[in-house]
Formats: sequence, C-alpha cells, structure tokens
Amino acid sequence: MTAYRKAILFAKGLIYESRNGYLSASKHFDPNDVNTDVTGHVFMVTGANSGIGKETTRELAKRGGEVHMVCRNEGRATEARDEIVRETNNEKIFVHILDMSNIRSVSEFAKSFSANHDRLDVLVNNVGEMITEWRLTETENLETNFATNSMSHFVLTESLLPLLEKSERPKVVNVGSSGMMLQGLNPRCYSKEKPQYFDGIIVYAQCKRQMMVLTEYWAEKHGNVHFSCMHPGWVDTPASRRGLGDLFEKMGDRFRTPAQGADTVVWLCLAKKATTHQSGSFFQDRKVGRKHLPLASTKHSRREQTAFIQCMKNIALTFTT
Repeated sequence: MTAYRKAILFAKGLIYESRNGYLSASKHFDPNDVNTDVTGHVFMVTGANSGIGKETTRELAKRGGEVHMVCRNEGRATEARDEIVRETNNEKIFVHILDMSNIRSVSEFAKSFSANHDRLDVLVNNVGEMITEWRLTETENLETNFATNSMSHFVLTESLLPLLEKSERPKVVNVGSSGMMLQGLNPRCYSKEKPQYFDGIIVYAQCKRQMMVLTEYWAEKHGNVHFSCMHPGWVDTPASRRGLGDLFEKMGDRFRTPAQGADTVVWLCLAKKATTHQSGSFFQDRKVGRKHLPLASTKHSRREQTAFIQCMKNIALTFTT
C-alpha cells in the first residue's frame, strides 16, 4: 500500500502541486480576497526568517499587520526583519529567538508572550524541518522531527489559545503537507527507541498527519477559533533542499517559489471567505482539499485520535510543568 500511496501522491504532485499547478490554480484567484488593511491586527509566524514564513510575514506587513517573527537564528531573523521593514515601511515587525525543538523553551516563550501582550489574532504554525537521520534533541531526548514539527506546535498553540480567544475572529493556520497522505495516524506519537530502519521523509509525513489531526481536534474543542491546515505544494525552501536531496536536484525546476507556497497561508490569514469553510479543513490553492487518498487505508478511528491526543498531553506535561 505504501508504494501505491507514493505513486498516486507523486502523480498528483506533478499535476497540482508543482509550479505549473499553482499557475493554473491562480487563474481563478480573486485578488480582492487578500486586498485588506489589517492595521492593528497581531500575527505570529513561526519559522519566519526564510521560505514560506518570510513571505507570509512580508505580505502581512504590507497590509499593516503587526507581525511577531519566531525564529531560531538571530542573525538571519534580524536580516529578514530589516529587509521587510525597508520594503513595507512597517516598523511593527518583531523578532523572537526560539529553538522550536526545545519544548520547555516553547512553553516559557508562550507564557511570557501571553503575559506581555494583550492581543493575538492569528497564529501561523509554519516552522518545519525534515531531518533525514535519527537524532534526539539534546535537552529532552525527543526525536527531532517530532519535537520540531509536532510537539512544539501542540505546546505553542495550547499555551496561546487563551490569548487568541480574546480576539474577535481568531485563527490558527497550520502549514501541513500532502505528504501526510503517505501515513495513517500513529496513536503512540513517537518512540525514543531507534528503529531498525529510519526514513526521515516518512517520519516527516507522520508529523504532518499529526498536525492535521490536531487541527481537527482543536476545531472541535474551540468553536470560536477558526483552525485550518494547508498544503503549500512543492516549494523551494531550505528545508526542502536539505531533506529531499537528490530528488530536489532532479525536480527543482518544478518547485514553487516561496511566495507561491505562502499564497494560501496569506489567504487563510486575511480572507473573510476563508472562514466560511468549516474549521478543521485542509486547504490547497485556496480550496478545501482531500485529507486522504482514495483506497489508501490512512483513516483513523476516534479511539486512535483520543489515544494520540492523550500521548501529546502526557509528553507536554513532562516538559511544561
């Protein structure tokens, strides 16, 4: 079945997720959806100094938004921030230095931000990494892909929800991937034991499936916040180049630009039309898309979802109390 999933997903990617797929889809976009002034609105974007996160920050800044960039590298973050400020003449762009793979630090950051800010309208969980070798985080011994791509966003979102819920129309936008369609949900979250065979792409896909499940869980639990998960398509980002290696070299000219990859993120952040769609939906190119491939056996039960959420809560408690 895995071979089937890979073959179907690759064929789908060539048609819909490539640069040509974006150019075709964008012919039907309404530019008025994102032509809005968001002065006074507060946004937070993780992984904001490069790729999709940087382009999202740029577009929000152009429209007057106050944007909090959560980044790991201070030098690159400051450089990106200064570039965006020069281009947009918007000084309300702020940098926060945080290693998202360190769950204690994520929890402490969220608590500090909530204590020092009285507003947050939109959270964009964008940061992502594809680590191709087995590696545990230094301080907490969590598998690095899981810590960065899943656990950090769970803790950050759970911690910031009370602040978000003070907003009139709060949103959480999770940057996912159609790669999730390679995987059904693993209710055990992750294992500290090194597997006999480790495939970073498959682990990354599992993390993206987890983010989709979290999106659905939050949408059900917090009805006054609009939650969405989106696939940016095949995008030329630093993470793609590092994680895909030879495949990127062979297919690089088919990859979307970061700005094209960020388009649906920006649309979900800004467009009133986006919130007419059910909270907990999965989007690609401004449209609701499938969460599973046909006949791929990746759907999970309510019991499996409940076990997964409890697993995440147990890990969070270990590092945030």
